[in-house]
Amino acid sequence: MSVRNLDRLLAPRAVALFGASPTAGSVGRKLFDNLRGGGFKGPVRPVNPKHAAIDGEPCFADAAALPEPPDLAVVATPPEIVPEMIAAAGAAGARAAVVITAGLDDRNGLRKKMLRAAQPYGLRVQGPNCLGLQVPPLGLDASFAHLLARPGKLAFLSQSGALISAVLDWAAARDIGFSCVVSMGDMADVDVGDLLD
Repeated sequence: MSVRNLDRLLAPRAVALFGASPTAGSVGRKLFDNLRGGGFKGPVRPVNPKHAAIDGEPCFADAAALPEPPDLAVVATPPEIVPEMIAAAGAAGARAAVVITAGLDDRNGLRKKMLRAAQPYGLRVQGPNCLGLQVPPLGLDASFAHLLARPGKLAFLSQSGALISAVLDWAAARDIGFSCVVSMGDMADVDVGDLLD
């Protein structure tokens, strides 16, 4: 168990979204909308070589083109390029990542490649295969959830994204807030013990 660089996960100053998309209904679009709509004060930079801009905001071709180092990388790309995105994010200064993408497992070797790519930078990985992360007091919604939790003092951790969605609905109806909401997914790196610490 280690809390190394989890401050970059839970209190980032800048965020880069790898796999941002202008396509309505896509995960990359929902993440971009949530990141921009939560009230987060730091820069949110979309990264996708296929687009020069999304909704009038510059979209960067790769991590090297970002104007500032991101503390947090949010990754929603096809699984086969996730290790490459993690390495690029680490080289650009990221020390934490939320990997939304599913399909990284030991059978295809992508899980190990992702962790090897993160290792030289001490980059911590939440996920893969997760709903994302919310830190309501910061206005950070790095998830594709349907709503952002209200700010509060209760932290909520769950492996299950479906359970998180249900609890967000339940809490909203009762005016219950959260300090953070973390969907842990497959827990390739960051796990319950790390987050509890």
